[in-house]
Amino acid sequence: MQKITPFLWFDNQAEEAMNFYVSIFKNSKVGRVSRYGDAGPGPKGTVMVATFELDGQAFMALNGGPHFKFTEAISLVVSCTTQDEVDAMWEKLSAGGAKGQCGWLKDKYGLSWQIVPTALGELMSGPDPAKSGRVMQAMMQMTRIDIAALQQAYDA
Repeated sequence: MQKITPFLWFDNQAEEAMNFYVSIFKNSKVGRVSRYGDAGPGPKGTVMVATFELDGQAFMALNGGPHFKFTEAISLVVSCTTQDEVDAMWEKLSAGGAKGQCGWLKDKYGLSWQIVPTALGELMSGPDPAKSGRVMQAMMQMTRIDIAALQQAYDA
């Protein structure tokens, strides 16, 4: 078991969100689910706390009510090796949510994600600061990250 597990607070959509996320990521599964009983405080039979894995990373989800909302102060980064993977993750996770700048999006539950190609880090950490600067400039103009456009900026 991993020592640190992200804990996600939902109003009342923990089970729906968990199933949505598990359907998107390979090597993912639902774990334990505990439900509210007669004592509440949530509606009887609804998920209280659930555990799940996304590509081997453990998460917990709570239906805690409307007291707290997600903000961009924390996001989940998805590292992608190909443009097809970037495109698929971008479209699936942003469905019903909001597409932002520089690979950031909010899903339909308000959770922030960053869909980042591994090539971005490679291009940004190159030895030539002028090339890295052009990559940064190109990325700042993007919503979904375009690997070919980043490479073109690097090579310019």
